[in-house]
Order: sequence, then C-alpha cells, then structure tokens
Amino acid sequence: MVKVLEKVEEQYNIKITFSVESEPLGTAGPLALARDILGKDDSPFFVLNADVTCAYPFKQLIEFHKSHGNEGTILVTKVAEPSKYGVIVSQPGSTKIDRFVEKPQTFVGNRINAGLYIFTPKILDRIELRPTSIEQEIFPEMAKAGELHTFELDGFWMDVGQPKDYLSGTCLYLTHLTTIKSNLLTYPEGNSYIYGGNVLIDPTAEVDPSALIGPNVVIGPGAKVGKGVRLQRCVLLANARVKDHAWVQSSILGWNSTVGKWSRVENITVLGDDVTIKDELYVNGASVLPHKSISSSIPSPTIVM
Repeated sequence: MVKVLEKVEEQYNIKITFSVESEPLGTAGPLALARDILGKDDSPFFVLNADVTCAYPFKQLIEFHKSHGNEGTILVTKVAEPSKYGVIVSQPGSTKIDRFVEKPQTFVGNRINAGLYIFTPKILDRIELRPTSIEQEIFPEMAKAGELHTFELDGFWMDVGQPKDYLSGTCLYLTHLTTIKSNLLTYPEGNSYIYGGNVLIDPTAEVDPSALIGPNVVIGPGAKVGKGVRLQRCVLLANARVKDHAWVQSSILGWNSTVGKWSRVENITVLGDDVTIKDELYVNGASVLPHKSISSSIPSPTIVM
C-alpha cells in the first residue's frame, strides 16, 4: 500500500500522510489516532472502507454534506435482499437517519451502508483513542442527536472483500467504464484479440495478437500474455505471465505469477505473489499462497500452503 501511494504522491504532486495503528482500533478508533491531521481545521473529510467499489460521487457528496450542515453523511445503496444487511431507516420525508436495523426479518427499508462517509471534524469529539466501532457505537449516537444523513448512490456498488466478490466488482467497474466510454479500456475496434469488451490492459503489458481476451478482463502493469491464450473474467496483477495456449477464467493471478503452457486455471482460483503453475496442468478453484510452484493438477477447490 505504501509503495502504491508513494507513486500516487509523485503522479499528482501531493503529500500523503500515513497514520498506522500499533494495535487494532476498530472502524472509529483510527480517526481518533489521526486527530491532529483530520482536525487541523474545519474542513470536512472523507472516510472510505477499502473493500468496496463504486463510482465514488465525491463532488456530489461533499456538496450535499455542506448543504445540510450537520456532522456526518453516509453513502447508501439499495439492495435486493435487505434481510442480509444492516438497514438504514431515515426520518419520513428527510435524509436524516432515524435508526439502524440489523438484518430485519420484516421489511423496514432496502438501503444499506455503502462504506463511504464524509464528516466534519466535530465527530472527533465523540471518539476515544480505543478500539471502537463507528457503525455500532458512533453512528447510533449521531443519529439520535440528528447529526447524521444519508446520500443515495446511483449506479453500481459491491463489497469486494472476498475473491468471488472482487471478480464480480471488477465486472461491474469495467461495465461502468464501458458505459462512460472511458479511454482506460482497450476496445475491439482495431484490436482483433478483444472479445466481448470490458477489457482493461495496462500500457506496459504485452499481449500476443493471437490471444483472445474478454469479456471482463484486467491485465496489469508488465504482465505478459502469450500466443493463443484465452482470458475471460479474470485479473492479472503486475508482472503476471500467462504462457502460450493457456486458459484462465474467473481467477486472480497474483504479482509475478506464471501460468504454464496449455494449462487451464478456473473457478475462482487465486494465486499469491510469485506462484508458478507448470505446463499442461488443471487448477480448479485453488487458493495458492505466495512463492509456491505447482507441478501437479488440482482438480478440486483447496488451499495450497
């Protein structure tokens, strides 16, 4: 994370300050730990959970937050089955939050916390430097005081904390990029190896023209894709390599990993850093820890330690 953000600092000519917990402080305690940074003036600040993906409406969110003048705003998204989540109930005819209902068995609403917030520094007065849950301890207190609002998210949203959800979230993100005709994508026009669209290829990656890529594929920096390779609904992280005539579907290939010639990798297989799958193997739903070399097929989902 530090290495990635150091590149962001350089790219955008900004200063990024890291606040690191020496012990787990929950979802609210880290805000108290960073009190000197977050509370240095009256400017509102965003808080994001790192395991969600959406279109991130920062501009609209900050404008709305400033318009109501209270302490906090929670981004919310609608779900089809609210009984699986904690549901947010607003006051009638208002964006102010009335209460939170955990996994309701009868319908009280279908809007859930999307994991993106904006606060005024006044919230820091509510948080002690100890392990604290912002969802269970701070938000109910703020709602009771009439200081917490909702802002409804338009478009896609996904919790991407698990590999299967990460792949689903990647598909949603790529579809979003296609919808807005983003120049980040590689389009089929003029690229015969693109099949079905929704393909993002880093400019530093190398793809053989005889490969068939898509739909829903991300190929990261320095990755290499060989002759006759078939990629579908998968992510290749930096410097991953897929050798000639291999097949990869619904999988995540970690940094510096290699899939050998004529191998088949599928069913939410996840390769850690520097994993090698040798030639002519079948890997079905394996989670492989870093620095492993796989020399025999894995026909059933398993963890390779």
